[in-house]
Amino acid sequence: MTSNADSADTEAAPKGEIRVERLSNLRRRIGKHMVASRAAAAHTVMAMEVDYGAASEAREQAKQAGGPSSYLPFVARAVAEAIVDFPHVNASIVGEELHVFARLNLGIAVDLDFEGLIVPVVRGVADKSLVVLGAEIEDLARRARTKSISPNEVAHGTFTITNAGGYGTLFTAAIINQPQVAILSTDGIMPKPVAATREDGGWDVVVRPMGVLTLTWDHRAFDGAYAAAFLKRLKTEIETREWSADVSRRP
Repeated sequence: MTSNADSADTEAAPKGEIRVERLSNLRRRIGKHMVASRAAAAHTVMAMEVDYGAASEAREQAKQAGGPSSYLPFVARAVAEAIVDFPHVNASIVGEELHVFARLNLGIAVDLDFEGLIVPVVRGVADKSLVVLGAEIEDLARRARTKSISPNEVAHGTFTITNAGGYGTLFTAAIINQPQVAILSTDGIMPKPVAATREDGGWDVVVRPMGVLTLTWDHRAFDGAYAAAFLKRLKTEIETREWSADVSRRP
């Protein structure tokens, strides 16, 4: 049976101006998973702007040494450090219980040529160097796109990062990857004029590589203050960590 809304949409377009495309199996599975997530979790969104200056300098060093060329491993490393202080972000809700995971198994959302998404998992992130993280993320993403990834490599994630920043996005409110309780979006990192405090207490305007980190979380698991504190910890880690030491650290 066709709804009135469907009939109106069809009748509004002249004959021959609609191309009907059947949703692929992947699109249907993603849609079902996303709708179920929205129905199950109390989705809430919070964002924070971050200065990537320190990470940017280390990233250039890493690229010259054949290391990671993306900001993603830097964010992954910062997430691993922040979750130590805020473990409820790395959890699942089971019935009326919050199951908090001891290890961070990080899902990285990978676009499949605009046909859908797959989320391969980097296991034990806290135990891996920045260089190893970068190599593993790139390898999983490559094999996901070539459909040479095993089912086990997309299982058992405990927290997810989705990255649309390469398109210059400002803010992304992602849907939680069930049964996890949170997902982090990394958006575009671009030069931006910002205020900087001088030693004499005055202000200068400087240009810094700035980007927004957006956390979508399940309000059943924790509240806004906890989410804000986690984002603040993550921001501090990205802005002040001695990234050069991470770049030089080998497996």
